[in-house]
Amino acid sequence: MPVGNEEDVKLFQTIGLSEQKAKETLKNANVTKNLKLAISEAAKHGSITQDTGVLLYHLASKIKNQIADKIPVITNYIVEKKLDSVQRVDAALTYLLANVSNDLDITKFEESCGVGVVVLPERIEEEVEKIIKAHKDEILEKRYRFNSGPLMQQVRNILKWADGKAIKNEFDVQLLDLLGPKVDADLAPVPKQVKQPKDNQTKAKKPEVKEEQKETSTGEKGGAQTISELMKTKVHFHKPGENYKTDGYIVTPNTHNLLQKHLKATGGKVITRFPPEPNGILHIGHAKAININFGYAAAYDGMCYLRYDDTNPEKEEEKFFVGIREMVEWLGYKPAAITHSSDYFEQLCDWAKELIKKGLAYVCHQSSEEIKGFNPPPSPWRDRPIEESLQLFNDMKDGLLEEGEATLRMKVTLEEGKQDPVAYRIKYSPHHRTGDKWCIYPTYDYTHCLCDSIENITHSLCTKEFQSRRSSYYWLCNSLDIYCPVQWEYGRLNVNYTVVSKRKIAKLIEEGIVSDWDDPRLFTLTALRRRGFPPEAINNFCAQMGVTGAQATVDPAALEAAVRDVLNLTAARHMVVLEPIKLTIKNFPQENAIKLTVPDFPNEPERGHHEITFDEIVYIEATDFKEIEEKGFRRLTPKQPVGLKHAGVVVTFESIEKDASGNITNIIVRQDPVSEKNKPKAFIHWVSHPVLASVRLYERLFKHKNPEDTNEVPHGFLSDINPSSKKEIVAYMDNSLAKTAKIYDKFQFERIGFFSVDPDTKPNKLVFNRTVTLKEDTGKI
Repeated sequence: MPVGNEEDVKLFQTIGLSEQKAKETLKNANVTKNLKLAISEAAKHGSITQDTGVLLYHLASKIKNQIADKIPVITNYIVEKKLDSVQRVDAALTYLLANVSNDLDITKFEESCGVGVVVLPERIEEEVEKIIKAHKDEILEKRYRFNSGPLMQQVRNILKWADGKAIKNEFDVQLLDLLGPKVDADLAPVPKQVKQPKDNQTKAKKPEVKEEQKETSTGEKGGAQTISELMKTKVHFHKPGENYKTDGYIVTPNTHNLLQKHLKATGGKVITRFPPEPNGILHIGHAKAININFGYAAAYDGMCYLRYDDTNPEKEEEKFFVGIREMVEWLGYKPAAITHSSDYFEQLCDWAKELIKKGLAYVCHQSSEEIKGFNPPPSPWRDRPIEESLQLFNDMKDGLLEEGEATLRMKVTLEEGKQDPVAYRIKYSPHHRTGDKWCIYPTYDYTHCLCDSIENITHSLCTKEFQSRRSSYYWLCNSLDIYCPVQWEYGRLNVNYTVVSKRKIAKLIEEGIVSDWDDPRLFTLTALRRRGFPPEAINNFCAQMGVTGAQATVDPAALEAAVRDVLNLTAARHMVVLEPIKLTIKNFPQENAIKLTVPDFPNEPERGHHEITFDEIVYIEATDFKEIEEKGFRRLTPKQPVGLKHAGVVVTFESIEKDASGNITNIIVRQDPVSEKNKPKAFIHWVSHPVLASVRLYERLFKHKNPEDTNEVPHGFLSDINPSSKKEIVAYMDNSLAKTAKIYDKFQFERIGFFSVDPDTKPNKLVFNRTVTLKEDTGKI
């Protein structure tokens, strides 16, 4: 360990931190800097007690950068015992954040922190007695198993500045007085609840998810099972109107006035937006963004807009606008409104002129090639006169300059060092909504934050790569002196064995490798819908990923596991044979076929049923018969009988018929009823009087985890195609399934997997896609 670090460890130990805690603290540069300053200030007053040390550490770890200059002030209050609890320190931080642009009003500050307020023991006793009396019956019933934590919190809420230890001690005393000493029953371990076993046939082990970064944006990871649970229990964004409490938020003299106007306009509601570019289809990564934006708003009874970022007319098509809306609605979300960046083109143009007038933007003639990359040469036009830039910008707007001849650039440096991002460029392309009205179009860097401000967005939620634009986001809103939302970033969701780039998917279509954007081997949302993924499974999967700053790279098996969990509860069971082999029951007792009633969900017969036909000729899976015995094989062999599911019979091998090539054409069997003495080792599925259907079986489209990685796939993603990614077969199914199946309906083919009806289905031709197998099967998508 470097000498400097050794000295810092010893310094931190002087306030009561353990050596391990001190070393962990040093890993966080910001907390380290704050704590060293706090200790230095506190040391001016003499030695530091352990109680003071706890509060100094709390101060150093909780204070926001916006008010870090106030550490000496708060430290002095801590040392003087005026801020003598975590609650008072937190109150001080809250007050300072709310008044960051104002001079410190000592009277109001001390009042807000409860300085000098003493809560007498009698007052604590009185409130605890009231709370216990209100819950007396429940306490007497549960005795010492009763959880008094929430009741203590109620007292803390009433007596804001009371000592937490004093409240706990008073609870202990009054509970002992009410219940008496603990008896044996109170000390006995709580009996464990026996969990009901789940369907082992369909429950798959959840695969691990690899995280490529450890940093988080919210301090919380996954673990939730639904989006609602995730947003309410795992995600801690700021409350509407408390933007100034978030790290890095810039506070100006007018910030609080603007926030008050914002709250008046929104009524304090959470407002988010999902802002896709309408130049392509949505994929599994977008599903995470949809769930985070719509899910957070829904969890707090707020609103989420679907805003099309339609600022690039060359690449935008009507089918993308329609497709995006359909997928949002398919996932179960209804936008509070559908808006477009183009709705605000007039206002955006006016603001651009205002920036020029303030000397914060200029017209530049460098080409796109010249300003590409992170270290382009400075613009020789950066300091051109304001009036000249204003005239040139009007010329751009009026169509007097050629494409590429000029851009409007903002005088701001992004986090990664890139200087002066472009705000407007010239494009002589008609816009799908505004026609030929405009020949200048704003960029994302300029448009996004301003549209967020116009729409009073409370939480601008975006993926991690936009963190480098946060400074320009805040700078632009504050430069125009308009309401500034808070930008929160979360990690992207990537899936192995696929590509999601629009250009690369278009290439796969062009080469005839996949049929279209909704080919079930892709991970576009339209493809997942066609393959049979339930939208709630995708939403639950996104919830399990959590909202962190870590980029998650997920194996497709993780998503499939979420799909199985939903389909196992919702997909009706039917018997379908994929590789049929004929089986004749020579002693079939009836002259005509028998109709059997079969439950759609064998463990829950009350959920419905369907009829199947049972006759002397049935078809079974070829893999359910072995002519030569194999150890461990439990189905039909010449020496081993097998049961037929739902028919209540056991069939025993009699003889076999083959064609000239030696292929089995018929297995002749004898049937007997199932009884205590005649129990088979296994039951198999079967079909009689079958209807034919086309079944498509899919495997992964690519052979390698990352087909775009030139180290893994040196010859490019097109060279990595799995030749066995799609197989189409003819299957046998019962007429009851054929009559009821509709497009996108989902079924479990017993003992085989989950399947969905494909849109290619026609009145006399059923087509099914395999959604997932019953269990995780490496190689299957």
